[in-house]
Formats: sequence, structure tokens, C-alpha cells
Amino acid sequence: MDRVANVKRKTNETDIGLTLNLDGSGKQTIATGIGFFDHMLSGFARHGFFDLEVRVKGDLEVDCHHTVEDTGIVLGTAIREAIGDKKGIRRFGSMILPMDETLALAAIDLSGRPYFVMDADFPTEKVGDMDTEMVREFFYAVSYTAGMNLHLKILSGYNSHHMIEALFKAFGKALDEATSFDPRITDVLSTKGSL
Repeated sequence: MDRVANVKRKTNETDIGLTLNLDGSGKQTIATGIGFFDHMLSGFARHGFFDLEVRVKGDLEVDCHHTVEDTGIVLGTAIREAIGDKKGIRRFGSMILPMDETLALAAIDLSGRPYFVMDADFPTEKVGDMDTEMVREFFYAVSYTAGMNLHLKILSGYNSHHMIEALFKAFGKALDEATSFDPRITDVLSTKGSL
């Protein structure tokens, strides 16, 4: 069973094409027009062992908002589609990830019920050409379109680059765990019988 999704989304603000393979090796081809955002998506894919292709043409002459948020919408949609019926997957995933002075936590429940909590205050307004406030918007969009419960928290840290990168990597590791198969799970991991 291939767990691959191809999602396209075009609006007056962005034109996005994204391919996600949950059972990849961490290969990525990413071009959003925002160098730091490309770096973050690359870290997500590499550390989650997802193959990821992302092509975005956004209205960067305005700012980075639409490009980052809409990419989150498309990635969340791809995650939901690639997971499929959720039979046999672990459903839950978590990671506490260190990066230099930073310690970041990501916890996921692929419950089908979207909920998002983030506790992170970045000391700078931008990293490269990306507004740090867009980190929250990105992950909110991912969680709601994927139908996942997502908690993100910076436990310690003072460098915005490290803090954001640790969150993206921790998210990738947690998602890899949540989407992985457990031979003990023969249907879906729920007392209700559905997710």
C-alpha cells in the first residue's frame, strides 16, 4: 500500500504543488521562495523520513504570510490523504528534541479531531525572510487540515533559529512515530472502532 499524496492548491495568492510519501527515506525537493522556510521543511522531511516535494509560487511581494500558511494547509491535506484509513498505525507520536541550547516538545494524536496548542515565544520577529509569528500559523493550518491533535512547546531556548528548527524536526519525528505501523494493531487504535 503506497501512502503517497499529491495535492495541488491554487488561489489568487498562492499556487502550490506538494507530494508527500510517508514511507520514504527523507528525500526532499523544496522551493517556496523563502529560504528559511525551505530549510525548516527540509528538516521536517529528513528527520521524519518522509519524501517531500514542494513547489510554491506565492505573493512574497506582500509578505510571507500566504505562502507559509497555505503551504501548511496543503501539507496537512497531504498528511490526511496519505495516512488513509489509519488501520494498523500507532496513532500517537511524541518527541522531545534537543538542539544546542533549545529543547522542544511535539506530541501528536491522529484522532481525526483537530486541536492545536503551541507554547513558544521567539525572541526575534524574523529569521531570514520568515516572520517568526508564521510558525504558529503554519502548524495551526497543518493540524486542522490533517485532523490531528498537535501540541508544540519550547521547554528551553533563546535562539529563534534553533527554537523553530527544533520544533520542525520534533514534529517530523513525532509524525513518523504516529504514522508507523504496529503489528499488534489489527484495525484502528480506538475503543470506538473508528478514527
